[in-house]
Order: sequence, then C-alpha cells, then structure tokens
Amino acid sequence: MTPQHAQPLAVDTVVVAAGRPPHAHDAPVNPPIVLSSTYVGTGTVVDGDRAYGRYSNPTWDPFEDALAQLEGAELPGLMYASGLAAVAAALSLVPVGGVLVMPQHSYQGALVMAQEQSAKGLLTLRTVDIEDTDATAAAIRGGEEPAASMLWLESPTNPMLEVAEVAALASVAHEVGALVVADNTFSTPLVQQPLALGADVVLHSVTKYLAGHSDVVLGALATSHKDLRAELLHYRSIHGAIAGPFEAWLALRGLRTLALRMERSQATAGRMAQQLSEHPAVELVRYPGLPGDPGHQRAQNQMNGFGAIVGLQVRGGKEAADAVVQALTLWTPATSLGGVESLIERRRRHANEPDSVPENFLRLSVGIENAEDLWADLERALAVAAARLEA
Repeated sequence: MTPQHAQPLAVDTVVVAAGRPPHAHDAPVNPPIVLSSTYVGTGTVVDGDRAYGRYSNPTWDPFEDALAQLEGAELPGLMYASGLAAVAAALSLVPVGGVLVMPQHSYQGALVMAQEQSAKGLLTLRTVDIEDTDATAAAIRGGEEPAASMLWLESPTNPMLEVAEVAALASVAHEVGALVVADNTFSTPLVQQPLALGADVVLHSVTKYLAGHSDVVLGALATSHKDLRAELLHYRSIHGAIAGPFEAWLALRGLRTLALRMERSQATAGRMAQQLSEHPAVELVRYPGLPGDPGHQRAQNQMNGFGAIVGLQVRGGKEAADAVVQALTLWTPATSLGGVESLIERRRRHANEPDSVPENFLRLSVGIENAEDLWADLERALAVAAARLEA
C-alpha cells in the first residue's frame, strides 16, 4: 500500500508514512477497517487469495507493511492476536526434541511457555546469563550435548535489562545451524534492528510500544526468510491466532506517534536513571544508558538510544519496594509497559518470575508525562518508604 519514494526514508518518517493508501484524488488518508469474515471467490484457492478471515484481512496489511519497513525485513510482517501468540508461533520453529537456548531473564510468558514445552518433552531448554557471551556461546554449541536448534534473544532483557552481544551470538548460532529469534519489544525498531544484527526473526508485543496506548493486545513477527514466513503464516492460520481488524487499525494509529513517544520517554528515562542512581534510598539501578551499567558499551555499539525501561532495587528489601509503589500517585502501579502513561511494578509479585530477580526490584516503564512531575512523585515515594522503615 505504501507509495514508492525517491529515496529511503528515516525511521521516524516511516512510522508516519508507511501503510498509507496511494495518493489518489479523494482517496482516504488512512486505510479503512474491513469487517468481513469471508471474501468472494471462485475456482481453486491459490496463495495470495484472501478467501477467509482467518487467513487474511486488508486491515492487517498496512501495519504488517510498516513493521517490515521499520525492521528492515524484506517480506511483510505478520500480526498475531497477542504477544504470546507470536511467541507460540516463533517457538513452533523449534523441531520436536530440539534445543532452545533462552535468557534466564526473559519475558515471563515466553519463559513459562518454553518451560512447559520442555516439561512435555517437546524441546530441551537451556537458560543462560545472556550477558555472559562465552557461556552463552558454549550453551549454543552444546559441547558433548546436542547443539542449539534456536537461540532466543532479548536485549535488553525483561526485566533485568541485561544487554546481549547480539551479532556475536547470532553468528555462533548460525555456525551450528540454529535459528535466531529476537524479542525487540523493549527497544522498538527505532532503537534497535535485530535483523541487521543477524537475527532470523524479530518479535514484538505490539501491545506495548508499537501500539503505545495500553488499549490493544496484539503481537507481531517479521523475517526476510520466505520459508520461515510461510511456516509462521501457516501456524497463524491453523491455530487461529489472528488479530481483530479494529485492534489492527488501532495499532497502526498508535504507531504513527512512536518516534515522538520514544524520543520523550527515552529522554525522561535517562534522567530518571541518573537521579535514581544518586538517591540514598536506591541500592542499584539498571539502565543501559548509564555509563557504569554493565551493558552500556554493548548498547552503544548496537542500539540507537537506550530505551525507556529502568530497573531499580530499593534499599530495605521487598517491604520497602512495595512501600514505594503504594506511595506513588502519578506513576501507575500496573504490569505491562510501553504506553504513554508511566507504569511501575515490583516484578516478584508474579509467582512465575525467576528467583534470580531480586525481591526489591522495581521495573519502571517511563511514559511521556512531564519529567519534573514524574521525579517529584518518585522522590516523594522513596522518602515515604524510607520513613516507614525507620519508624
């Protein structure tokens, strides 16, 4: 759908221009929502025919086109009903009995799904400290055990914000014939492009930054490999993990402001991280933009920015962390991330969160509110929590 341009567009232009109808007299500026469960057709159904609503919908196409352009994929992306539906499709590429190497700190849903498949004997799961490149490479190669069939990457990881050497690890994976799937939800294509770093498939929870308004649940995958895309499309069609047309339209509308939202959120996140790192009530801050962060140099090498997620450990343990969250009035205590509103959560409140995530660890998703207001609320909550502990 996107008109051809005389020269490649910058990504902050692509989020606005991609997926638009052609420039024709009286044409709509925005693509319409198509509400239909089936399509007119005669004769034999061939590839490319819409045929039925589980296979295709014109409302998906503009977003899938835009995602491909943003991620540098040579083929249209694929929308799914949720981020976890996209995870399930990607994990379906692991052959039965194959080996999956995954960061020990990964999106909780993906980690639980992999653990459940491992328990059923469908695959062998090897979790790794993704910051340790040598150890991860050894897990991929397998040594005396079978080599990996798939390397799953998150960088930065959820929720601990560890940064992987994406290109180096992708190279090792390809040496042993493993596929590389990279979850790019935290960074977005504006900050990091995993396909250019060697990943075969890139994954997004569209619910988060791409849609950006905490009002839809969607997922997406993108790849430049024709055979992989065909497998992923088949999985979506047969398992029915399809996006609703209205949700797809909302996601595209949200995408239009991604560059502005990320610019604002990143700037505030960097400021929050610096101020938190100097605060006496804070034990540790994880944010790749801090010069002292273990992933800072790697992030500089492979990212165009540092994202808008900040992690911190509050002095005083679990009780102090809970007290901070309870004392906030502007920050919203909630799970998820990537919306215009700033969210905060103690991650270990979830039973399935790995034990290696500290009990006092808070994950901050920095939104687009005024930075002074956000800091004032957070600083006050830290003071309230400290006072409670002293009482």
